[in-house]
Amino acid sequence: MANELAKFINSQRRHRDQNAVNRQVKIAKAHGLTHKDKAIKEPHRLAKHRVMDCGNPECYLCGNPRKTHKDKLTAQEKRLFQDVEKTTDKHSNGLTPKED
Repeated sequence: MANELAKFINSQRRHRDQNAVNRQVKIAKAHGLTHKDKAIKEPHRLAKHRVMDCGNPECYLCGNPRKTHKDKLTAQEKRLFQDVEKTTDKHSNGLTPKED
């Protein structure tokens, strides 16, 4: 490394990666995965992949909701279309705004 800034940036990157791995290992242990599973045996595989993602596009939880669910709307679209007529104030926990 040429200078102190490059060293600091490299150490920040390594620290972020290690924190991400530690978080995923904690999630794996909370969900009952044991030390025999790949997630715990080789924890640095989790630096860019998530523990609870099975990777199967046909999976109900991991797949695209437009292809796996029958309603064909994502959670964001459902939230957008739920109360179109009713005006709510977003800054006061969804209460109707007081008319001045």
